Amino acid sequence: MSELSFEQMLEESFKTIRNGEVVEGTVIDVKPDEIILNIGYKADGILTRSEYTNEPNVDLTTIAQPGDTMEVKVLKVNDGEGQVLLTYKRLAAEKGNKRLEEAYENHEILKAKVAQVLNGGLSVVIDEARIFIPASLVSDSYEKDLSKYADQEIEFVISEFNPRRRRVIGDRKQLLVAEKAEKQKELFERIHAGDVVEGTIKNVTDFGAFIDLGGADGLLHISEMSWGRVENPKKVFKVGEAITVLIKEINGDKIALSLKFEDQNPWLAAAENYAVGNVVTGRIARMTDFGAFVELEPGVDALLHVSQISKEHVEKPSDVLNVGMEITAKVVDFNGEEKKISLSMKAMEQTEDMAEETEE
Repeated sequence: MSELSFEQMLEESFKTIRNGEVVEGTVIDVKPDEIILNIGYKADGILTRSEYTNEPNVDLTTIAQPGDTMEVKVLKVNDGEGQVLLTYKRLAAEKGNKRLEEAYENHEILKAKVAQVLNGGLSVVIDEARIFIPASLVSDSYEKDLSKYADQEIEFVISEFNPRRRRVIGDRKQLLVAEKAEKQKELFERIHAGDVVEGTIKNVTDFGAFIDLGGADGLLHISEMSWGRVENPKKVFKVGEAITVLIKEINGDKIALSLKFEDQNPWLAAAENYAVGNVVTGRIARMTDFGAFVELEPGVDALLHVSQISKEHVEKPSDVLNVGMEITAKVVDFNGEEKKISLSMKAMEQTEDMAEETEE
């Protein structure tokens, strides 16, 4: 038997490797853009930045140091220059895809930081495996601008898994819908008509305001915003403000709210404040051909009939009165049950005339 040369013996002492093989290597040098590993082969393995991670501009010297061991996959046994090209991210992606497949089958809730905000949705990465969350599945309501999710950690489930087509779809919406349904259920079990609850103004419209009660929204109709009149809800309420409201009625999943608290009902003291004979001051709120309605206080209006405006003949209230004008009049009739009060300015004039005659 012929003797083997030193080079031949050295060559045979190294293991053989193949493209696609998973090997373990020891870091022998680290540069910002590549890691060099001893993989027990006649040539060292080269792991470039682009094959370590999908994140750009990562300084690999902050990732690894000499002596560290790494599991990597062989991309090319010979890159043409006698070097072995390695990949870490592709091996991690394979493991990541296996992890995602298990999560998909088990309906597991995953958590990851948003890696990219795209035109059509969000991209997240788990163990170098990418998941795409379409814009329609990011939230339970339409969101035009997804930029607020950049670098946020979010929870989601895998709703579609097809690694062959590189299609792994995440769904955050169904988690939000389920959470909302649970909160709604808890809320409806807790609240009853007549309860006073805390909420947050979510939206304001011309006809009312929607209040987030922490599980469901309630409607505060414009007619329930005050004992008086509210002309424009948007001038009174602001989105995001905290508010204390009364639950007026619950009908199925609809909640009617009110700010007309009974202990603040102005008609509770109206019989005393507006007894017949009392002289009162009010503001002209609106006018008709037959008279003017005077707001004595929010929630309490009185009628000043055209015949009671003056001892002189008045054709139309608008001939002598204007909306917003403050007037003083005498209460000539009070009906608490029907919430009707009648005023007279003419009676004030007659009283003044009698006083002048007495002085004479």
